[in-house]
Amino acid sequence: MKATGIVRRIDDLGRVVIPKEIRRTLRIKEGDPLEIYTDREGEVIFKKYSPIGELNEFASQYAETLWRTCELPVAICDRDSIIACAGVPRRDFVDKRVTPEAEKLIEERTLYTRKQNDNVALVEGADNWTIACLMPIIAEGDMTGCVISLTDSDRSVRDTEIKLVQTAATFLSKQLES
Repeated sequence: MKATGIVRRIDDLGRVVIPKEIRRTLRIKEGDPLEIYTDREGEVIFKKYSPIGELNEFASQYAETLWRTCELPVAICDRDSIIACAGVPRRDFVDKRVTPEAEKLIEERTLYTRKQNDNVALVEGADNWTIACLMPIIAEGDMTGCVISLTDSDRSVRDTEIKLVQTAATFLSKQLES
């Protein structure tokens, strides 16, 4: 754990303010859910809650199936980072933060398909892989993550690819709602 040197008091309603610099650095926005952990030493730890993170194993299997059956390089992420991928180097993607450009696409809450010469990197350091198709995972009205097909070439996005990404996102949203 890293000390910040920032001290805050709890108010009379039991609230504590998380400083703006920390919220900005960790991409915590108003309304974001935080999970609270405690330990025996009296530490209280706030962690960004990721409902899709609870489907980590399932998401990994789904991504692997899309890669093996359709040879579709795919990544599944929550709102901030990649939780599963297949068809691309895992070390370059899993647990990496999405780029600000990718985050904007995710926040739009609509299907995105790559246009000619439109190269949006998903994560820093893996710039040769760009987003081909992106579909948000929306569960109970909340945007919880997305399914993304990736490309390392200038190919056009196929209709089948769009349908596969939409199907995966819809299926994962149904899993979160059940």
